[in-house]
Amino acid sequence: MKIAMAGLEPRAQIVSAWSFDVFDTFLLRACTTADGVFERTYELSGISRTCPNVSVSFVQHRIQAEARARRTANEKRGASEVHIAEIYSYFPFRLFGLTRPDLNGLVESEFAAEIELCRANPDMLRQYLDTKRAGHRVGFISDTYWDSDRLARLLRACRPGLTWDFLYASCDHGSSKSETMFARYLSEQGIDAATSFHVGDNEKADIRGAKRHGIQPRYYPQATAQLASRFQRETALFELLCAGAPSRLDHGARTLRRMVVSRSAEKSPAFHLGLTVLGPVMAAFDGFIARRCEEVSGPDRKVALGFLGRDGFLPHRIWKNLHGMTSAYIEVNRRVSLIASADTMRPLLDLLSKIFKIDAPTFRDIVKIMPPKVAAFFASFPNGIAPGEDLAKALPELMDAGEIVELAASLRARLLAYLRHMIPGFDNCTDLVLADLGYSGSAQKALRRIFDMEGLNIRLHGAYLLSLDDAFDDIAEEDSAEGFISDLVVTPHVKRMLIRNIALLEQICCSADGSVRDYDGDQVLREVNPRPASQIALAAEIQAGALAFAASAEDVALDFCLDPYAAPDVAARWCMATLVRLLLLPDDGELALLGELKHDVNLGTHALAPMIDADFVRNQITARGLSAACTSAAPPMWLAGSFARLSPSHAYLYTLFGANRLPADVFEERPCGPIQVGLFHANGEATLERVTVHRTGLGELRVRIPVSRAMSIAMIALPLPKFAAEGLLHGVTIQTADDVRDAAESQEVLGIAAESLVCAGIQRNGDHYRAETEDGCLLIPVAPMTQNIAIYSVAIAPLGSNPK
Repeated sequence: MKIAMAGLEPRAQIVSAWSFDVFDTFLLRACTTADGVFERTYELSGISRTCPNVSVSFVQHRIQAEARARRTANEKRGASEVHIAEIYSYFPFRLFGLTRPDLNGLVESEFAAEIELCRANPDMLRQYLDTKRAGHRVGFISDTYWDSDRLARLLRACRPGLTWDFLYASCDHGSSKSETMFARYLSEQGIDAATSFHVGDNEKADIRGAKRHGIQPRYYPQATAQLASRFQRETALFELLCAGAPSRLDHGARTLRRMVVSRSAEKSPAFHLGLTVLGPVMAAFDGFIARRCEEVSGPDRKVALGFLGRDGFLPHRIWKNLHGMTSAYIEVNRRVSLIASADTMRPLLDLLSKIFKIDAPTFRDIVKIMPPKVAAFFASFPNGIAPGEDLAKALPELMDAGEIVELAASLRARLLAYLRHMIPGFDNCTDLVLADLGYSGSAQKALRRIFDMEGLNIRLHGAYLLSLDDAFDDIAEEDSAEGFISDLVVTPHVKRMLIRNIALLEQICCSADGSVRDYDGDQVLREVNPRPASQIALAAEIQAGALAFAASAEDVALDFCLDPYAAPDVAARWCMATLVRLLLLPDDGELALLGELKHDVNLGTHALAPMIDADFVRNQITARGLSAACTSAAPPMWLAGSFARLSPSHAYLYTLFGANRLPADVFEERPCGPIQVGLFHANGEATLERVTVHRTGLGELRVRIPVSRAMSIAMIALPLPKFAAEGLLHGVTIQTADDVRDAAESQEVLGIAAESLVCAGIQRNGDHYRAETEDGCLLIPVAPMTQNIAIYSVAIAPLGSNPK
């Protein structure tokens, strides 16, 4: 962020001095937070070898030692400023196999870590030198435990030959900028406060501290509140999902993001999302793709790179901008490649079995024919839309396999003609790298079968952002496939949670065109794109931000001497944390921006599925419990976003579940007592039925009341005062099926409108209710039943005294 220097030249004669804060202003660290220095100290000191895998403990003890040192200093001297040696005097040496004489070694290790991680901020250096050349006095004022001698060594290590007129370290003077150090500086240097400036990043110490002494402050924030919040969530997720890996030493990836943002003009929220989140993910992925291309290169090899459309559209744009015309964007999807690779009906059946719903026009579009038996099959389903799995099971009896094989041969020829046009020198290639968002490599496997059938000796190598690694065991021996975020970066459980929510990333990264369905020479024949124009425009704006980050990141990294992608494993983990934070813990701004997106699944129908449905999640939790809600099948496509729409804590619980960190005995329901509910029959009779009240891990209550169609129930009376006289009524839901087990497990959950519920002897205002009499009841009308069993579930958060 450039500090305003307007009017500097005309006022040069009346400016007394410019002072600069040191850390996070003039010097920046190539780590996520300042305590990354402590994590690097752990490594440089040798403790990481004698006491491995305890960096978190080391860092926390270093932080606690500083707190104790400052507290003791304040008690003894009335000031909390301390030197580094005082801090380490409170460090638990024995715990880490050290003795007290090792104190100086720890101090030297931490100073070495500072020298290694600190960088002179080129933007701030430029302004420092400008003021110096203008004839102003310049120097540094820092709240630090490093004395002025070490601070000077650090500054000159980062900028050899740097000079200054004054340098103040708070530990040398026993006072901070928030206390009397500014006053000392003004007095000792004979500086006129009213004509002086101070630049810093800390609102309290630098800005308010300078103002209090009449100095004009210039604020240099580290990040906006929104970006800082996202960073905090990323770190929490990193520590949760990459336990044991250093969580602060990111080779400057976060510093790079901050600096790119600081040099960028304010634009739309969508552009900002691309600049701060998606751009860093895609830039790291681009580095991975480049490494994959290098790995498969070699003597007598001619390597080509193809990005699979549509999801590879944004990665291809970034590659093209950074590397030139050294790649091809090839529109090959799972559907086209699987059908083209068919020499039996099996690939088509595999494809259909993974389609949620499909209609007759889409089937005809896929296979180009419509046998009468298949038409009759579709006609037997409501609205002509059948489950893909049902069609896959029936199809061998509905059409001749020979028709599929003939269709495949024709499509295969058109596909290869298209590839020859898009990839220069295609037939001379020895290796083709396929870049995509990834998952199981189905398109790569299908292309392998196609190439083998046509006698093409081209090795295939997948370069995927995310990979389902257990799906790669059947990759051909001469081929390869690798995911940037592999199961060595996160666990398979976490990976499946990410892919459950990946539709959001797909919609942001894909092209504005419809999905490929066929080829005509060098032309791509596409399906109708059902996404609204507003959604396409939003994706384009996010992509523009991502492209802007990628375009400037290399130059900024060179300016700041950062190399965030030098260590592939570190780059992969932080890429994961950045992506996971967006997918699993979105903030309110992102939910507002992305929540209305729709997903076109490219298969089955032209229908659009919602990304977010918070009511769906709430109803699932009410009817089936938290864990079952976390395993809900799509739609909604962005399940984590649906949880986040309820609350950030719901989103975090979902994340814990996906990480296998949500113990069932803590968060699942437990019976807490029986109650009797009233059942009013259609004939006017009434009976009592005993049901069990369950308590959830979050302290809420659940009551589930099964009824059968044969019972002819018209109304259910739930005696709330008997178990929760006051509370919040979160909702009433209904599930139906032909037996109790199927009804209880059914994901088809309907919420009952609040206005249809009747309160008898109960005062209700919105969700809140309070029983007015001991025999008060919540009356739930029972809808006409079309299946044998219905289960009514009631969710309550009890208030006041403990429920009975």
